[in-house]
Amino acid sequence: GGDGGPRPPKVRRFSWPKRVLAGAVVLVLLVGGYGTWLYFHASGDIQHENVISDYPGRPPEGKGTNWLLVGSDSREGLTQDQQDQLHTGTGAVTGDTSRTDSMMILHSGSNGTSLISLPRDSYVTIPAWTDSKGNQHKESKNKLNAAYAFGDAPLLIKTIEITTGVHIDHFAEVGFGGFVKVTDAVGGVHMCLTQGLHDQLSGADLNPGCQTLNGAQALAYVRDRYSDPLGDIGRMQRQRTFLAALAHQVSSMGVILNPFKLVPVLDNSLAAFKVSDGTSLGDLYDMFQSMKGVSGGSGHTIVVPIANEDYNVPGVGSSILWDKTKAAQLWSAVINDTTMPAFPAT
Repeated sequence: GGDGGPRPPKVRRFSWPKRVLAGAVVLVLLVGGYGTWLYFHASGDIQHENVISDYPGRPPEGKGTNWLLVGSDSREGLTQDQQDQLHTGTGAVTGDTSRTDSMMILHSGSNGTSLISLPRDSYVTIPAWTDSKGNQHKESKNKLNAAYAFGDAPLLIKTIEITTGVHIDHFAEVGFGGFVKVTDAVGGVHMCLTQGLHDQLSGADLNPGCQTLNGAQALAYVRDRYSDPLGDIGRMQRQRTFLAALAHQVSSMGVILNPFKLVPVLDNSLAAFKVSDGTSLGDLYDMFQSMKGVSGGSGHTIVVPIANEDYNVPGVGSSILWDKTKAAQLWSAVINDTTMPAFPAT
């Protein structure tokens, strides 16, 4: 046959499998790049503080992981109008020193997760400490809350470690303003209330039934103690229940898979926390996962066993006296990561 001239070059077509593979590779690169950016962006949001230090006689590291979680009455980031709306009052009552509104040890290990409330009025020994002016103070007996008022988080952590024998691995603190921001950032938290809460002091005005609490409502819910017949014990129950529900909401797929939701949630959540040096984004993620486990089948919510809820001490006032024997069993289970003793639920 004759020469028909040069043949047109063959057009190489990608087969469908190759197209799918190429698309998948691009997607992985995009997701990986976004994930890397998100990790460093979020890590930059975390506020670190040097609050945990070694000292002679410090309890050795136990099995499992122990967080000390503190809700403080810090009004950082709140305008005066917001403070009025949230019924947070002013620091003037405590002489402008911060107070802890709640304290909990979150223990996770081979026997599930336990969230243990430490009543702020617990009567404890506060170790010797040096104030910001260099004045030295002797060991004293006082309410646990006083340790935080005297020497902030470092003295609180040392007091709890010496009192319980539990080595604290990580510390996280959130103030009133941060608490509201986190709750609002996740779109509120769904709670089912068995009874209504109405209290002018905390601003709680909630009816029974299932509902989504916004930040202001959630703050009132966890702070109310005067309209609750159980007082502080009831308040600690609500704090633990709410934290488990919040952890579920933060780690829900609707938040995690939506960048437009996830970035604001991370920005608001992480900036709201103050954590101990050495605590990473991964540690915080593990903490939220552990918190989720509190409301699962293997989780425990506990108040330190109490011998006397109204132990009056001259110069200190009405305090809470722990049941030494039962409390020792509880701390032994935390330190050795063994099964939690079965105390009546409180």
